Amino acid sequence: MSAADAVAAVMFLAIVLYAVFGGADFGSGVWDLTAGNARRGGPLRRLIDHAVGPVWEANHVWLIFVLVFLWSAFPTAFVALMRTLAIPFWLAGLGIVARGAGFAFRKYSPTLRWAQTMGVVFATASLVTPFFFGTIAGAVASGRVPASGTGNVWSSWLNPTSILGGALAVSTCTFLAGILLTAEAERLNADALVEDLRNKSLVGGAVTGLIVLVGIPVVAFDSETLADGLLGQGLPFVLGSAATGLATMWHVWRRQHRRARGTAAVAVGLVVAGWGFAQYPWILTDELSIEAASGAQSTLVGLLVASVLAAVLVVPPLIYLYVLADTNRVGVEPEP
Repeated sequence: MSAADAVAAVMFLAIVLYAVFGGADFGSGVWDLTAGNARRGGPLRRLIDHAVGPVWEANHVWLIFVLVFLWSAFPTAFVALMRTLAIPFWLAGLGIVARGAGFAFRKYSPTLRWAQTMGVVFATASLVTPFFFGTIAGAVASGRVPASGTGNVWSSWLNPTSILGGALAVSTCTFLAGILLTAEAERLNADALVEDLRNKSLVGGAVTGLIVLVGIPVVAFDSETLADGLLGQGLPFVLGSAATGLATMWHVWRRQHRRARGTAAVAVGLVVAGWGFAQYPWILTDELSIEAASGAQSTLVGLLVASVLAAVLVVPPLIYLYVLADTNRVGVEPEP
């Protein structure tokens, strides 16, 4: 494995981690959006605040990691992406900022109306942000980002594969968040929430599966290289994701919510991994390979050293934070 491949692998691992951990956060906002009015949706919103509050900012470390690595290791690809896909990148960034502002300010709103407004901002941004990230992935995977960076600023991300990517991103985030929130509600003995979230998660899983089935002919028609990759080196990951997704539905059906939490995370991770392996060795499909896009060897080596340091200095505190959140030692206990 070359240094460029190693850096790309580390970068893509961070994308997988962001999809799982950040995706669960975004999905919780979608559940917030559909929770109902202040009276009916209050218990679920308090559960979301309790589950997401301690970790929602920490999860963005993976996105920062990816952008820094992309800029440093693959500058040609970075420029091409930011020029051609400037609109969805800006909209996703705006969504992240609006989501954070809404989540924070609704806790300190002087009136109920203002709190509801901030809640709508948080929830709406949680819906649109993963959609735009999904359209970016679809644009890259379908070969619509030329190495020159002169791709069409609209059709590059408004096309069948990109729309499919956006819809799949939203549905998987929502499904994953539903599973995690169900397990959290069960741990807190919030029985009414458990049943409500369980039923909605089953529907969410079915919708996600339907999107995947509809997406098969879309990808085959619109993105030939991606389709070939998914049937080639990406196939084990696709099959693994399907198997763990079905296992998650089975666990939820049998009310084994703690087990469902693990299989759901694996299913989402394998979906993203399948895309990465299907696209290899391209960083911009059909346009720019990983090797051709890589920067100076000294930069790549430096990034690999930084990755090792991050694994030692950053990952353990993050794991500890997740353990504290999962064992109820940070955050505020929600009312049942």
